[in-house]
Amino acid sequence: MTQHLLTPITLRDLTVRNRIWVPPMCQYSVAARDGVATPWHLMHYGSFARGGAGAIIVEATGVLPEGRISPQDLGLWNDAQRDALVPVVELVHSLGAAIGIQLAHAGRKASTQPEWGTPHPGASLPEADGGWTTVAPSAEAYADLAAPEALDEAGIDHVVRAFADSARRAVDAGFDMIEIHAAHGYLLHEFLSPLSNHRTDSYGGDLAGRARLLLRIVDEVRALIPGGMPLLVRISASEWVEGGFDLEEATQLVTWLTEHGVDMVDVSSGGNTPLPEGTRIPVGPGYQTPLAAHLRTHTEMPISAVGMIDEPFQAEHVLATGQADVIRVGRAFLRDPSWGLQASLALRGDEELIPAQYRRAYRQQLRRG
Repeated sequence: MTQHLLTPITLRDLTVRNRIWVPPMCQYSVAARDGVATPWHLMHYGSFARGGAGAIIVEATGVLPEGRISPQDLGLWNDAQRDALVPVVELVHSLGAAIGIQLAHAGRKASTQPEWGTPHPGASLPEADGGWTTVAPSAEAYADLAAPEALDEAGIDHVVRAFADSARRAVDAGFDMIEIHAAHGYLLHEFLSPLSNHRTDSYGGDLAGRARLLLRIVDEVRALIPGGMPLLVRISASEWVEGGFDLEEATQLVTWLTEHGVDMVDVSSGGNTPLPEGTRIPVGPGYQTPLAAHLRTHTEMPISAVGMIDEPFQAEHVLATGQADVIRVGRAFLRDPSWGLQASLALRGDEELIPAQYRRAYRQQLRRG
């Protein structure tokens, strides 16, 4: 019987060994605050490749210093940062997996204190402590964060160039694919949403205006990366708030992204605005999968599903029923970096996924298979 989760998938010239992908997950581990990858990142991403993932997407990586969520984020705005990522790419490749990188700009949610190790996690970082002035489509703050400045057209052009320059460095570092972050309330999502974009120029108004910045960036990146290299975009397909960017607009956006040369969309949700009192996101196993399934059904775009898909048979069901093309497994891999190997065993997959050095630890399970 075919095990969909363990079947290779090809996007352009890239074939990935299976459909178990690790999504970007912020590490806030650049203690030097220079955006340069550290031994932590080498170990972190290498462990997922050794643990059976088909592909790994490196965490949100700032295309500009002011585009970082926190000063401890990775960056790719200079060549030293590029060079530090080369060993990460080479290690993942040596372990049989593909690797991409998520290019990001945090917009009005930038310049914050990391999730751990600071007195006020998630709060704005004062300039005296290394913070900076944030930018957004409109000069409106997110929750209690510091108010941003609205980008003018020169600032928008600067952001477009930064994404393109970072993409070029990603190609030079040897990454297999690039993902543009347009979800979770960060800059490109802020432009997409009528809740945060109140511009009256050509970057605001209807969906075509609000999507203009993202599509400009997609076009710039697609034009400079190799023709056989996949380009991905991550979106929040619902804001879970009335009047926000919703599944209908997401469907149109994904159709446009297909026309502009994007090869896969990862479907997440939320993050752009605090929920009104009494509103609750229906968080639970696979809670975002219906959004992915809708977009896969109503567009021609390959889709990856993410969000509390933690069990191998649950992941297999999502693929077997045509709700997505790839499963992104995040926190389950943090809990067990060998999740991919365990999934392969549970689904009676190919033992070749298990490194030869480790197979003696799996002999009983392999015999049962």
